[in-house]
Amino acid sequence: MLVLGRKPGEYVIIGKDIVVKVVKSLEGDLRLAIDAPKNVNILRGEVYERNNKIANEIEVS
Repeated sequence: MLVLGRKPGEYVIIGKDIVVKVVKSLEGDLRLAIDAPKNVNILRGEVYERNNKIANEIEVS
Protein backbone atom coordinates (compact mmCIF):
# COMPACT_ATOMS: atom_id res chain seq x y z
CA MET A 1 0.00 0.00 0.00
CA LEU A 2 1.27 3.45 -0.91
CA VAL A 3 0.48 6.24 1.55
CA LEU A 4 0.86 9.83 0.33
CA GLY A 5 0.22 13.23 1.80
CA ARG A 6 -1.51 15.62 -0.61
CA LYS A 7 -2.75 19.18 -0.24
CA PRO A 8 -5.83 20.66 -1.93
CA GLY A 9 -5.14 21.03 -5.64
CA GLU A 10 -2.54 18.25 -5.67
CA TYR A 11 -3.23 14.91 -7.31
CA VAL A 12 -1.94 11.43 -8.03
CA ILE A 13 -2.13 9.49 -11.29
CA ILE A 14 -2.93 5.77 -11.33
CA GLY A 15 -1.91 3.99 -14.51
CA LYS A 16 -2.27 6.12 -17.62
CA ASP A 17 -5.83 7.35 -17.24
CA ILE A 18 -6.97 7.68 -13.62
CA VAL A 19 -6.43 10.95 -11.73
CA VAL A 20 -7.29 11.36 -8.04
CA LYS A 21 -7.24 14.98 -6.93
CA VAL A 22 -7.73 16.52 -3.47
CA VAL A 23 -10.35 19.21 -3.98
CA LYS A 24 -11.22 20.15 -0.41
CA SER A 25 -9.60 19.54 2.92
CA LEU A 26 -10.91 20.79 6.25
CA GLU A 27 -10.37 19.52 9.78
CA GLY A 28 -11.39 15.89 9.64
CA ASP A 29 -12.93 16.27 6.18
CA LEU A 30 -11.33 15.25 2.91
CA ARG A 31 -12.89 15.31 -0.55
CA LEU A 32 -11.46 13.62 -3.60
CA ALA A 33 -12.23 14.07 -7.28
CA ILE A 34 -11.65 10.94 -9.34
CA ASP A 35 -11.33 11.16 -13.11
CA ALA A 36 -11.40 7.70 -14.68
CA PRO A 37 -12.75 6.06 -17.83
CA LYS A 38 -16.43 5.10 -17.70
CA ASN A 39 -15.56 1.40 -17.82
CA VAL A 40 -13.71 1.64 -14.47
CA ASN A 41 -15.94 0.88 -11.47
CA ILE A 42 -15.44 3.24 -8.54
CA LEU A 43 -17.05 2.20 -5.26
CA ARG A 44 -16.89 3.63 -1.76
CA GLY A 45 -15.38 1.11 0.66
CA GLU A 46 -18.61 0.50 2.57
CA VAL A 47 -20.49 -0.24 -0.68
CA TYR A 48 -17.76 -2.62 -1.83
CA GLU A 49 -17.81 -4.46 1.52
CA ARG A 50 -21.63 -4.68 1.55
CA ASN A 51 -21.67 -6.09 -1.99
CA ASN A 52 -19.04 -8.70 -1.09
CA LYS A 53 -20.92 -9.68 2.07
CA ILE A 54 -24.14 -10.18 0.08
CA ALA A 55 -22.29 -12.17 -2.60
CA ASN A 56 -20.70 -14.41 0.06
CA GLU A 57 -24.06 -15.00 1.74
CA ILE A 58 -25.57 -16.05 -1.58
CA GLU A 59 -22.68 -18.49 -2.24
CA VAL A 60 -23.08 -20.11 1.17
CA SER A 61 -26.85 -20.60 0.74
